[in-house]
Amino acid sequence: MSIQRVQPGARMSQAVVHGDTVYLAGQVAEGASVADQSRAALAQVDELLASVGSDKSKLLNVTIYLADIATFAEMNSVWDAWVDGQNPPARATVEAKLATPDYFVEFAVIAAV
Repeated sequence: MSIQRVQPGARMSQAVVHGDTVYLAGQVAEGASVADQSRAALAQVDELLASVGSDKSKLLNVTIYLADIATFAEMNSVWDAWVDGQNPPARATVEAKLATPDYFVEFAVIAAV
């Protein structure tokens, strides 16, 4: 079974396809708020999924990392508008230190192709 790497770099790929599954690197984005960063990061998820012939209706599992769990409702307001409500994935949301204090939210996605 082949492995396809999307936007590979020396440290990581933005996505890896193995069989009928795509694994995305954690997606972060710039923005002044959790909502701004969530919208931008989820747009990146859309682009990466489309690049391998998938979309958000095929999400299997999403882990969301928040720098501050107090922003859970703010992130969910963006998530609820974005997610395919007919095909929601399994999901976990946790509080964690992210790579830089400039990041407030990160989305780690696994989807079917």
